[in-house]
Amino acid sequence: MGHDYYTDDKGTLVLMALLKEYGIKKVVASPGTGNMALVVSMQHDPYFEMYSCVDERSAAYMACGIAAESGEPIVVTCTEATASRNYLPGLTEAFYRKLPILAIMTGRGENRTGSYEPQSIDNAVLPNDVAKYRVNIPVCRNHKDERIVTTKLNEAINNLYTGGGGPVCVVMESYDSLGFLVKELPKVRVIKTYKKKEELPPLPQGNIAILVGAHQKWNAKTVKAVELFCEKNNAVVLCDLTSNYTGKYRVNYSIVATQEGCSKLLPDIALLIYIGTVCGDYYTSEAMCCAKEWWMVNEDGIYHDRFYKLTAMISMEEVDFFENYSIGEYKETSLYEELKKQCSTMIDAIPDLPFSNLWIAQTAYKHIPENSVIHAAINNSFRSWNYFPLPSSVTGSCNVGGFGIDGGLSTLVGASLVHPDRLYFGIIGDLAFFYDMNALGNRHIRNNLRLLLVNNGKGQEFRNYQHPASLLDDDCDKYVAAGGHYGKQSPTLVKYYAESMGFRYLTASSKKEFLKLYKDFFNDKHADKPMVFEVFTDNVHENEALHTIRYMVKPKISPGRLAKQIIAKGIVGETGIQVIKTIKDNMG
Repeated sequence: MGHDYYTDDKGTLVLMALLKEYGIKKVVASPGTGNMALVVSMQHDPYFEMYSCVDERSAAYMACGIAAESGEPIVVTCTEATASRNYLPGLTEAFYRKLPILAIMTGRGENRTGSYEPQSIDNAVLPNDVAKYRVNIPVCRNHKDERIVTTKLNEAINNLYTGGGGPVCVVMESYDSLGFLVKELPKVRVIKTYKKKEELPPLPQGNIAILVGAHQKWNAKTVKAVELFCEKNNAVVLCDLTSNYTGKYRVNYSIVATQEGCSKLLPDIALLIYIGTVCGDYYTSEAMCCAKEWWMVNEDGIYHDRFYKLTAMISMEEVDFFENYSIGEYKETSLYEELKKQCSTMIDAIPDLPFSNLWIAQTAYKHIPENSVIHAAINNSFRSWNYFPLPSSVTGSCNVGGFGIDGGLSTLVGASLVHPDRLYFGIIGDLAFFYDMNALGNRHIRNNLRLLLVNNGKGQEFRNYQHPASLLDDDCDKYVAAGGHYGKQSPTLVKYYAESMGFRYLTASSKKEFLKLYKDFFNDKHADKPMVFEVFTDNVHENEALHTIRYMVKPKISPGRLAKQIIAKGIVGETGIQVIKTIKDNMG
């Protein structure tokens, strides 16, 4: 049994590696079993400057003295139970003096709280003036756990320095091991926080993409700063329906990123800069995981690390960030030209799709009036309309904050009240519509509101081929896709309701019927009534349309690898075999 190296606990190894990356070496250790893996590993590494203190109350105050005198962050670490409670007086002192003390406490895990297991106490809540940040770190059991823990520990350590500094508490789930056999600490992803222009890191060499999630209204100065940044650094702005960036170098990349074989098309991205909030474009954001570095620019300074790729948190206004990197000679804009050409070529190559939400978007997107606003409900409607570029004067919205079925129609109604002179279009599926249909009865609704209701009689998302529930076939409709509610695609239910509420009602059940009416619905003239255009489709054609558009570029994958991937996802038996055969046939 080895005693000369590091523990095999991955969470502890990540913590130690990050402490080294941030230059934190001073440690005050108190005795115990819970923190043994960390303490012994530090003891075996001459990098750490360690001090022993039996009394945790004294240890925390010792750390205050060391931190105040040296100006360096200090680690204090103790075992479980009331040992950590004895840190509270010293950490309170550190809180009010803004001393950077990293308290590494240990516990049995949050799921053991209240179990009557000895030493299992609840550290989930601390007094407000004990620590400026607290995080719980479970035992790392796989690579995914390790990525999550890396982000959490980075944010914890950065909080020692931000906002003037102060104490931070990390509760590590205890790991009992006497096997100190690991000879090297792992390479870790370091996420630094930057708050001042003069501290910003240099841009890496290579292609740079800016990914914009849902974004508040842009001001002209910020738009100009982004444009100049792109021109000086050969960058491109990747947008979705909610980004609302209307400057140069905008590309809606979803039509390319959605391809099952998109890996053939993606350029090498050296840096991805994420701005805005939630990005509802799953395909583009996931495709950009190929970027070597991910930076987030957000004033709140919080680590919104969706894919656990973050390498820098830029806590400043967007305009200040982009202006900082907009000096020097103008460069080519070849990346923008390349991606723009990819998208336009792909859109032009889309075949005539089956009658579906996607076909409606393909047919109508060029007819959306200038200066109008479009609201899309989540998932199927958002995805369908996000494939196609909106006119630059059109703004888009979707409830991506919570990304729930509720409230899409009410949000549209509320938005339409602000600017009576603008047209507001809503695209919504039947479940989301009926969930929120009471909003149509609001007496404040004006004639500038127009609602396109795509009624396929169920939650289409669950019947699309890429969703696991689609393997249930029609059984999916019983409870998962909630088919058969709300009149089972009644031709009169919405008609009578909408007309009773003062709306003009239009309807179509085929391409021919839609083509007769859609230009009237999307005309740029204010009508004498608000409108509801109900279009009846079916899940088979909806699914076929999505499959067609996503397999315009087929993936490079061997049948053997394909089968392994499907089996790994738990699709087994006759259904799994059929899925493998179907996808192989679709690949040619």
